[in-house]
Amino acid sequence: MKLSRIIRFLRESLSLSQEEFAVKIGVERLAVIRWENEKVTPNKMAQIKLYEIAKESKVNIYDFMVKDLPAHKVEGKLLTLYHGSKAGIEGGIKPVSRGRCDFGQGFYMGTEVQQPLTLICTNPEAVLYVVKLDLTGLKVVEIPTDIDWAFLIAYCRGRLEQAKGTRLYEKYSTMLASCDIAVGGIADDRMFFVLDRFFEGTITDKGLVESLSALQLGVQYVAISQKACNQIKIVHQAKLPELVRLSLDDISEQNRQYGISTANEICKNYRREGRFFDEILKEGK
Repeated sequence: MKLSRIIRFLRESLSLSQEEFAVKIGVERLAVIRWENEKVTPNKMAQIKLYEIAKESKVNIYDFMVKDLPAHKVEGKLLTLYHGSKAGIEGGIKPVSRGRCDFGQGFYMGTEVQQPLTLICTNPEAVLYVVKLDLTGLKVVEIPTDIDWAFLIAYCRGRLEQAKGTRLYEKYSTMLASCDIAVGGIADDRMFFVLDRFFEGTITDKGLVESLSALQLGVQYVAISQKACNQIKIVHQAKLPELVRLSLDDISEQNRQYGISTANEICKNYRREGRFFDEILKEGK
């Protein structure tokens, strides 16, 4: 994700010489030469100008920059995954995150690089990590992206408190017990929109599951135990330059709008099929 290569790619995509590119940006030719040779990093204002030029010219910065990153791989029990941090990792890797996340506190890693990138892109200190996860000797629980997945997320986010003491609550409160790694679908802003509608009682479980299947956001591996975290190795890391962050923010908004419109259409088609959240809670008592 070298900024120098991205700048050169942008210039060459526009078929401009360094002199012509400098004029377009409003800088000296020497500045462009230094940027492309990694002698100097363009300041924030220059990167905003580069972003505006790329956007106006419809140059796909994202597709080019991810070519530099190691690809997701599964080699036996060794996996290559991606982790996004809003301020960088300090010290060793630990099973710590926000109190109420998809599968509870843990170290989250995904199979799709775009998901962590768009998650952290609004933070100036954001860092993308490529990691190797060794599953040898770890207890892994896989949760299909279905109603169990939705209810486990509901439990971890405190949405099942009203069902405390029921069989339903017990099922999800113990699902990850003694687990080292939890594996399940990714829940980003598009998923939050659908999940919240389900928890609020405006769509059925049928509409929810069909929406989850349609969005296909990839898979996340969550290291819940310190044992699992000890088997994660960082192999690559990159701080996100302003030009990249702005480009990713556009992608994030496009994805959000697409996800919402897709989910709305699916839920409309299934509005008379399935059960509502409160109905399932009553049945689980």
